[in-house]
Amino acid sequence: MRRPFVAGNWKMHGSRADNAQLIEALLLGLPNQPVAEIVVCPPFVYLWELSRLLKSSSIALGAQSVCAESLGAFTGEVCASMLKDVGCHYLIVGHSERRAIYKEDDSLVARKFFIGQSHGLIPILCVGETLDEREKDQTNAVVARQLNAVLDLAGIAALSNAIIAYEPVWAIGTGKNASPAQAQDVHAHIRSVVAARDAKIAAAVRIVYGGSVKAANAREIFSMPDVDGGLIGGASLKADEFLKICAAAQSH
Repeated sequence: MRRPFVAGNWKMHGSRADNAQLIEALLLGLPNQPVAEIVVCPPFVYLWELSRLLKSSSIALGAQSVCAESLGAFTGEVCASMLKDVGCHYLIVGHSERRAIYKEDDSLVARKFFIGQSHGLIPILCVGETLDEREKDQTNAVVARQLNAVLDLAGIAALSNAIIAYEPVWAIGTGKNASPAQAQDVHAHIRSVVAARDAKIAAAVRIVYGGSVKAANAREIFSMPDVDGGLIGGASLKADEFLKICAAAQSH
């Protein structure tokens, strides 16, 4: 049985006061030993303070991106060893906003995955198609290409300590979401791509869904056999909503 996984991606939101209030509410609302693995991913500037607030709790800390280089003259960047040093356990790579806005291609995403994992971080690898790609029936080809770029660099064994997040770009921040059946279809395809390289790793790897997940639809989406949890955006900024999503994950 794959342990459910729920990560909250706060994107560029939050303040010290808001973060403290949100974490307090989450810690009060979650059981001491939740069935699901829970992660929050705040902006870089809040990582150290959140690490201290989450110390000895059941909630893990993750970063939203990383530099593909280990060290050096890369002004404005943050390297993997720094993220590990301030208490991060997880790392989002390949989020659609990074791919679209900052032009991160498959090769760069693969390098970020590799560098993060080599410094002890667990990557959350995001893959997904645009609306145009879905309408052209290219979804499977797109997610396979994005996934294979990472596997070609890092090797199939890397997925033994990583999470895959399917996030249809057309469903992020739009209020739209893939139907449970659509999500299941793509998750099953992702698992088949992994299985072509290693069936045992494919059966064990956790594949989570991201794309306008809310308390109202989480239980139905998470009930799909190949959906192992969620990468949650805006709903993770509301304690009551995020707790209900976590509860939905824990019930499957």
